[in-house]
Amino acid sequence: MVKITLPDNSVREFEGPLSVCDIAADISPRLAKDALAGRINGKLVDVTTTIDKDTPIEIITFKSDPETALDLMRHSCAHVMAEAICRLYPAAKLVYGPTVENGFYYDIDLDEPISSDDFEKIEAEMANIVKDNQPFTRIDMPRAEAMKKLQAEGNRYKTENAQRASGDTLSFYMTGTNGSAFEDLCLGPHIPATGKIGAFKIMSVAGAYFHGDAKEKMLQRVYATAFADKKELNQYLTQLEEAKKRDHRVLGKQLELFAIDETVGQGLILWKPNGSVVRQELQDFISIELRKQGYSQVFTPHIGRLGLYKTSGHFPYYQDSQYPPLIDSDQMGLLAEEGCSCAELAGRMQEGEIDGYLLKPMNCPHHIKIFASERYSYRDLPIRLAEFGTVYRWEQSGELSGMTRVRGFTQDDAHLFCTEDQLADELKGCLELVQTVFETLGMNDFTVRVSLSDPESDKYVGDPENWKKAEQACREGAASLGVPFTEEIGEAAFYGPKIDFVVKDVLGREWQLGTIQVDYNLPERFDLTYIGADNTPHRPVMLHRAPFGSMERFVGVLIEHFAGAFPLWLAPEQVRVMPISEKMNEYGESVLKRLQAAGLRCTLDDADDKISAKIKRAHVMRLPYMLIVGQKEQEENTVTVRVRGSKEQRTMQASEFVTAAAAKYNVRELNLEI
Repeated sequence: MVKITLPDNSVREFEGPLSVCDIAADISPRLAKDALAGRINGKLVDVTTTIDKDTPIEIITFKSDPETALDLMRHSCAHVMAEAICRLYPAAKLVYGPTVENGFYYDIDLDEPISSDDFEKIEAEMANIVKDNQPFTRIDMPRAEAMKKLQAEGNRYKTENAQRASGDTLSFYMTGTNGSAFEDLCLGPHIPATGKIGAFKIMSVAGAYFHGDAKEKMLQRVYATAFADKKELNQYLTQLEEAKKRDHRVLGKQLELFAIDETVGQGLILWKPNGSVVRQELQDFISIELRKQGYSQVFTPHIGRLGLYKTSGHFPYYQDSQYPPLIDSDQMGLLAEEGCSCAELAGRMQEGEIDGYLLKPMNCPHHIKIFASERYSYRDLPIRLAEFGTVYRWEQSGELSGMTRVRGFTQDDAHLFCTEDQLADELKGCLELVQTVFETLGMNDFTVRVSLSDPESDKYVGDPENWKKAEQACREGAASLGVPFTEEIGEAAFYGPKIDFVVKDVLGREWQLGTIQVDYNLPERFDLTYIGADNTPHRPVMLHRAPFGSMERFVGVLIEHFAGAFPLWLAPEQVRVMPISEKMNEYGESVLKRLQAAGLRCTLDDADDKISAKIKRAHVMRLPYMLIVGQKEQEENTVTVRVRGSKEQRTMQASEFVTAAAAKYNVRELNLEI
């Protein structure tokens, strides 16, 4: 008898070997129909996989595990797209086709270019393959036999892929019958048959190199996506169109928020006056909250000696994402006389033979040195140091994206030094700060992720017992929020676990923003101490926290979240006064002065234009309020108010509007209704 344990811990007994599909059918005909794969001891397998011993099993369906089911279906759809392309382009050589976020792609070696004009015919051929409902059949071969087969087929890409694979066997997946079968080297698993593929669409085509090697021939990478049904696909496509309208790179230019200039450098943001207003408002807001919690503001330099980052571990742990170290000219001259190569230079820096300076990749070593410059007793703790500190990372050019992936960015950074007894309260204060930020901005749809170490990895430094305490503190802190949280093994920083906040914007897209880290290790590496109640030195615990994360990334996300229509308190220009004729300019100027006296950011559009043109200009800039003033408004000391997003207009006393708008600004209210 074979005992099968199901996810609800119930056990079913079967005679002899049986497949995943057999188990599903025994539970219910509907489950057998919906089953896409199985999970045995954590490993995904095809529904045809035979089971001949006692084991726990999970049947994968769109209902039981939608994320895994969708990934499986997309993987199978990539196989179908490859088959369709090979039918239409017999000279095509397949390379590989993995799933990626929101879809999949397949790299193809084909001299004939594939363009968007060809997508429709490829999709039609894919639809034929799906309609045929051909089963995916797995074929396992001994490695030697499989390599001989691949070499005979003459596709060097598949041969090299197979050589990179591990194991004594290689697997292929076939659709169709032997006479007209399509076959592809693949680890699998796949869904049972092509007919279970839902709605799909080819999205784009781009160039790519085999395993990223630019010396190789340029391949064609065909991107596509797939969803369980047409409705979900259409929702995704609609979301993409909306995302294009909200693209912060486009809106940033239109609203004059920021610029990126090639002569300055890729990934380096130039904050224009309008964007600087948004950033400054955010910084002023968080600074007020920091003062409430007893933080002290500090400033640190943009560079530091290389040894500082070696002690912290940022060099060499993150060496590949850092700018090259700086060496003074005298030292460089001596090295040149020695004929020191770049490789030798890097090695000698690594060993500490040569000193240098580094553009700071993190603020924490500098804050640590501020703490270390004083002597503290336990009565002085906690010490909370905050800085809007700019750091630098050498991101690859292909990874740069507007404000959300840059090479120089400013963190709303802080580091707290406390006793172990104070840790829980300090962590709570950090969590409350992040919540305050999200609530003020109306970003209430967020999840929490606790990033932990991987016991099997050698990436992490420090005492395992300290790691246990830090990770438990993160778990308890996350639990105190009262929202669901996940634990992610292997996602911790090298020096400590962290709590990350993942925010959903209005389009349902997820952004990792605020973060809090518990760190026992850097105080150890820098030999930090305070004098305890027993009059002996003790090691403090350190908290790293950044509610916004990066000002650049956070503002980029806000631009897209609000589609450039910022709430009143963040809007670069809050009110525009628009006289309907030149005769009303003087009254418009008097209204403007009242607004300015109340602390509102405002302008007067006194151009010799029709009022419709003035309204259009203000609409393009997504201004919260437009005040129209004419003869009647002048006589009655009123303004006609036009609120962003509403076609209705309301006439009210000018003083009443000024008071109401200023009140909304001062309390950072999101609602614009007056």
